[in-house]
Amino acid sequence: MANVLVVAWIHNGEVKKATLSAVTFARKVAEATRGTYSILAMGKGLDKAASELQKYGAAKVLVADDDRFANYMAEAWAPTVSKVFEAGGFQILAMTAISLGKDLFPRVAERLGAGMASDICGVDVQGESIVYKRAVYAGNVVAHMTIETPRHVVTVRQTEFDAAKPASSASPIEKVGAVDAEPAAAHVKYLSFEPTVSARPELNEARVVVSGGRGCKSKEGFKSVEDLADLLGGAVGATRAAVDAGYIENDYQVGQTGKIVAPELYIAMGLSGALQHLAGMKSSKVIVAINKDEEAPIFSVADYGIVGDLFKVVPDMIAEIKKIAR
Repeated sequence: MANVLVVAWIHNGEVKKATLSAVTFARKVAEATRGTYSILAMGKGLDKAASELQKYGAAKVLVADDDRFANYMAEAWAPTVSKVFEAGGFQILAMTAISLGKDLFPRVAERLGAGMASDICGVDVQGESIVYKRAVYAGNVVAHMTIETPRHVVTVRQTEFDAAKPASSASPIEKVGAVDAEPAAAHVKYLSFEPTVSARPELNEARVVVSGGRGCKSKEGFKSVEDLADLLGGAVGATRAAVDAGYIENDYQVGQTGKIVAPELYIAMGLSGALQHLAGMKSSKVIVAINKDEEAPIFSVADYGIVGDLFKVVPDMIAEIKKIAR
């Protein structure tokens, strides 16, 4: 029996959709091992978030609502996450593999003396053994791993676990107290958070993503990516080459060293399809590629391909879409 604790991702009092992928992972493991799963919410002013988390069938929704958690700092959060995990008798700690989880969980794993499987794309329960699957070599190989310590710390790739659906009954809410921060917290000060403000959906949650690469040629040329994304109500993405060239900020980078996405529709404009980029988007449901090089690797994963100059193809696409939308 393995009991799982999921740490929710909450921003500005709202539960982020990415949290539900970790809940799906927890459900799968709990059902296979006849265990349970609970959800931990941390922050300040969590009434709305806690009410939302009650919908997903957890044994408990544990709420750490404290001024010290108003702004995320690993040194302040790690002791409380560790304490809640230990006090609840959990065996597995899970969170979606977002930047917060990647920062917080290694620290918690060290405190718990637990082995860690990061950015997993699948899980199998074989008797008493839990096997975690993790993509390596830019997604060309899937490693099967087991953790030998009694406690497991796991981050889950959002694109590989569907968002959990609401359950039939509401979970009970239990308040938990904050634990004093690590001594290192005295040397860390939260200054400010400067978000990227955009009317477009977030890359991780968008149904449509339009990405551009070096083939956009310039910051001005990249505007065609933005125009098509806006027309489709989608998010904008970019390759590392486009980011390095200054066409757009690195918040929009998709790939092995950027964000991992799997929208319903992914349109790749003027990008060749390097392994590092494919690792971040090849799980998309439908992929459309536009590139003037018919040998570009992006066509190997595309469902639909257009060989042509994006500066001629995209204006025609936009015109046709506008006709349909009238």
